[in-house]
Amino acid sequence: MAVEVGLWDPSEHLESLEDIVAYLNAALEEDDPALLQAALGDIAKARGMSSIAREAGLGRESLYKSLSMEGNPSWQTITKVLSALGVRLEA
Repeated sequence: MAVEVGLWDPSEHLESLEDIVAYLNAALEEDDPALLQAALGDIAKARGMSSIAREAGLGRESLYKSLSMEGNPSWQTITKVLSALGVRLEA
């Protein structure tokens, strides 16, 4: 009997602000900007990309592209998304 395995989508498991904060903190611990970018994409997807794009003052398609693995978001885009998500980075 073959085992069927599908892709795991983190956005399906980010249900609360605590989940989001823990996910972001884990991404930040890896010290990899691409991982942070991907995590923000997962979180925006979980919260509704259109809603986050609107709150951040960005186009939905532009936000999808910026937060994809091939994207190259500016720091301004990152901070707008964080603000739209209701979180902030602290040192």
